[in-house]
Amino acid sequence: MTQFYAIHSENPQMRLISQAVACIRSGGLIVYPTDSGYALGCHIGDKKALDKIRKIRKLDKSHNFTLVCRDLSELGIYARVDNASFRVLKNHTPGPYTFILRASAETPNRLQHPKKKTIGIRVPENATALALLESLGEPLMSTSLILPGQDSTLSDPEEIYESLKGKVDLVIDGGHVSDLPTTVVDMVDGAPKIMRYGAGTPEDFE
Repeated sequence: MTQFYAIHSENPQMRLISQAVACIRSGGLIVYPTDSGYALGCHIGDKKALDKIRKIRKLDKSHNFTLVCRDLSELGIYARVDNASFRVLKNHTPGPYTFILRASAETPNRLQHPKKKTIGIRVPENATALALLESLGEPLMSTSLILPGQDSTLSDPEEIYESLKGKVDLVIDGGHVSDLPTTVVDMVDGAPKIMRYGAGTPEDFE
């Protein structure tokens, strides 16, 4: 059964945040709000939940999953980044951007691009997402909630619930958010290169 939590968008109720984190830690797949649409999230070590995400979104093995972090202090554990790239990230986080970086040895292979050995890193600017991450104490394995055949993320939590009930364990209603997905920026070679135009100010990277 899919649970549905209505969480205050600016002052998240910690009781509900704690219950959502318990769901994640027990292997649950959740839908949660970000600053660029809703996203699917699960525990970083949970292969079954990851397979559910692939099935819902019909993703192939070349898809770059994203580690959603509470801040850049977690960056060095999962990605390799030079000083110049770190300055770019620092100037644009938190925000609606996903940065593609070379994965570190600590990053599970199943989360990396199979050939390029890269991983997406993101720090959202959304009170509910940040409260989840703070309570969880580690990054959330995540991907934008873009259903097959669509170009934008779902932004209406009740519509999301109707579309995904029985397929996810929890939908967090954090109110209506933007339906623009993140702007994806490839930082593997040091110089920013836009892979997907989305929310924020993509022109900053051109």
